[in-house]
Amino acid sequence: MRVKLYTETFGNEQSPGIIFCHGFGGSARNFRLQARLLEGAFRVTLFDLRGHARSPAPEGAQAYRVEALLSDLDELVQAQRTPLILAGLSLGAKLSLDYALLHPERVRALLLASYPTSGDVETRRSWALGFAAAIEARGLDEAGAEFVWGERSRFDPKGAKLIRQGLLEHSPQALAHLQRELLAASPSPARLAPQLRTLDIPTCLIAGTDDPESLGPCRELSQLLPRAELHELENAGHVVNLTRPTLFNGILLDFLGRLPPSP
Repeated sequence: MRVKLYTETFGNEQSPGIIFCHGFGGSARNFRLQARLLEGAFRVTLFDLRGHARSPAPEGAQAYRVEALLSDLDELVQAQRTPLILAGLSLGAKLSLDYALLHPERVRALLLASYPTSGDVETRRSWALGFAAAIEARGLDEAGAEFVWGERSRFDPKGAKLIRQGLLEHSPQALAHLQRELLAASPSPARLAPQLRTLDIPTCLIAGTDDPESLGPCRELSQLLPRAELHELENAGHVVNLTRPTLFNGILLDFLGRLPPSP
């Protein structure tokens, strides 16, 4: 089902394009700091994923499978001059990489921050399915208190606090569907290895040392992607662009500055 996503655009339409994709439970607001940093040199697009914040939340589990979210992203990409740069955090990093694997000719470079643990890891799959069940049984507030900022949280304290601030503005049913249909079913880097080894796109990987569930997958990706570089940020957690913005922005600017000129 096609949806019209909420979007924000910064910079000049004629500038090279970069699209930032937020993580599960986030929104376009999460990347406004980076959008303002880059708007002088890039056309920056931010958006709310379907089921999040100001974007529609269609009914039915099928609307939250990875194919549906990649179709949404494709509309944003195709509306601009390609190839362009895709940048994402957590779920947004997964979607950015998945899109590049499907359409490498449309992607100039990738920035992948806090790439998530896959559903192939049983503890991650159980967490996602348990969170979804808790949302449906007890509501988003109580489920979040257990799975995001409570005893079963996967996140560092700063990351959990940032996610908590915006979590309740999203559709509870959409978040439950995303956990079951996408996050619990996502393949590991090892399972994607044959495709990853042939992805000839400059890729910047960023992970915090206080975020082991993302640090491991980012290290795996750095070994599989032929043009990858990995930055491990000391004392940084999951929402690394907001908890360590100076370091993150420095890496971002350096990476973008080293890319070949846009076609």
